[in-house]
Amino acid sequence: MNTIRLAMIGLGNVGQGFLTILSEQKPSLEARYGLNFSVVAVNDLRMGSLADVRGVSVQDLLTAAAKGDLSALTATEKGLSVEEMLDRVDYDVLVEASYTDLQSGEPATTYIRKALSSRKHVITTNKGPIALHYAELQSLAEQNGVQIGFEGTVMSGTPAIFLGMNWLKAAEIQRIQGIFNGTTNFILTQMEAGKEYAEALAEAQRLGYAEADPTGDVEGYDAAGKVVILSSVLMGRQISLKDVERQGITHLTLNDIQKAQSEGKRWKLIGTIEASEGTIKASVKPLPLPLSNPLSQVMGATNAITYMTRYLGEVTLVGAGAGRLETGYALLADLLSIYRKE
Repeated sequence: MNTIRLAMIGLGNVGQGFLTILSEQKPSLEARYGLNFSVVAVNDLRMGSLADVRGVSVQDLLTAAAKGDLSALTATEKGLSVEEMLDRVDYDVLVEASYTDLQSGEPATTYIRKALSSRKHVITTNKGPIALHYAELQSLAEQNGVQIGFEGTVMSGTPAIFLGMNWLKAAEIQRIQGIFNGTTNFILTQMEAGKEYAEALAEAQRLGYAEADPTGDVEGYDAAGKVVILSSVLMGRQISLKDVERQGITHLTLNDIQKAQSEGKRWKLIGTIEASEGTIKASVKPLPLPLSNPLSQVMGATNAITYMTRYLGEVTLVGAGAGRLETGYALLADLLSIYRKE
């Protein structure tokens, strides 16, 4: 049995979702892949930190996380900073699931660089480091003979990146379009049902789809970060957020929605990356799509992506774009991808 030692940064919804799946799938992972995963260190900005080379009970971690405090758990070391944890703990994979900063990518980028430079694999759901520093981090991983997994940065556990990087790479991807933000898609779906924008937003906030400050979602910043990632990873062109033409949905009115309906169309916030004459054009903006477009049929908080390829034509993938277990699964999928290749 091969035991893989995990060090975790961030024990919020995503981290807890990952641990839940790890706990539930433990017998299957051991039987199917011969892999046992041991959590040897955890650092959470709000809950505290601990480390123990013998491993910490996943179920105990989940119980403590539900209470928002790790201090009651038994471990050989407590109170380590992230830097101390990465320096002193003997681990194999860094599981990075801390908060996202799309302006600087910090502090997550520094932590990921440190782990890769120490020849440790990294799996992350953090958009900031991948959107801003993908080429550098991928190069650093290759130089040190390790891998970096980041499936969860675009469409949660729905394998948008895996599909593009593996199955569709040789099909020559020419354009990517998608619904990359579930909050805005939910709001637009509610508006189509007759609600004004403010009422639809309030409902999204009540259900937990939208934050108290929804700017990152409704103004297109979240989707733009994902467009940047897709451009770098699948189109081979590193762009910045400033290169993405961005417009949110806040200007759309119920009248706009109803007018589109009368024309056989449906408004969606669409992210687009298109290769044209050696350049990349990237945008995030609301578009009235004809009902014949597969993306127009994606409702609620669901996400979707359409790849236009040379050899297969259009390929559309629909699935969850967020969620505790869904994003936690992306981390597990990346983890298995690493060790199934070794």
